[in-house]
Amino acid sequence: MTIIAAADGSALGNPGPAGWAWYIDDDCWHAGGWKNATNNRGELMAVLDLLNSTADADEDLKVFCDSQYVINALTKWMPGWKRKGWKKADGMEVLNKDLLELLDAALKGRDVEFEWVKGHSNHAMNEAADDRARAAATAYQKGTAVPEGPGYVPAGTPEALAPAAASGSADAAASEAEDAGSASTVAADAGSSSAGDGSATTVVSTRVPTHIADELVARAKARGVHPQEFLAELIGRSLETE
Repeated sequence: MTIIAAADGSALGNPGPAGWAWYIDDDCWHAGGWKNATNNRGELMAVLDLLNSTADADEDLKVFCDSQYVINALTKWMPGWKRKGWKKADGMEVLNKDLLELLDAALKGRDVEFEWVKGHSNHAMNEAADDRARAAATAYQKGTAVPEGPGYVPAGTPEALAPAAASGSADAAASEAEDAGSASTVAADAGSSSAGDGSATTVVSTRVPTHIADELVARAKARGVHPQEFLAELIGRSLETE
């Protein structure tokens, strides 16, 4: 089988409040964003999260994108950039290097086909991804809760039984752990804390007691930020004070 999805990004101001989303169907999609980022970072992050979310599916993947930048970067330009140490022809560092390095790793061993579609041309899946990416960007602009979606739910799997880790959502992870009576897995999402300064990022996961995950989610919501972004900030502040 082949997983067919659409991935898109949105930035209100470019740079500005930004969102990303991938969409398979109404029961299988995921979105997120940042307080300040570019549209291209949103486009790249949508594909990266899709790759990470479907990493264990053991199926081919077809991705509709309306960004020729993303498709060309991942299928044409990346080998040359890597040979030059992630430098462009003018010697300057490639923009969005942190996300591109993560995408390079996520693509290894995967059979992925990218297909360009014209944006806002009534392509149903592209429009659905665009709507969700824009909704995430708008949520960051307004300081409201980000509509994240259910995450990746394998075909034929009841949504309630889908692994919380597939969605990357700390909320879902905490909820699952409560039901199972086990510890929660909380992750700092790749790229979620780096849009402003362009620094490299790495996915960091840890298992914590459910009450700790619940407290993390509650404090993040009180701050009006995503739990993953809040966790990344906590880790950064802790290391700086040591």
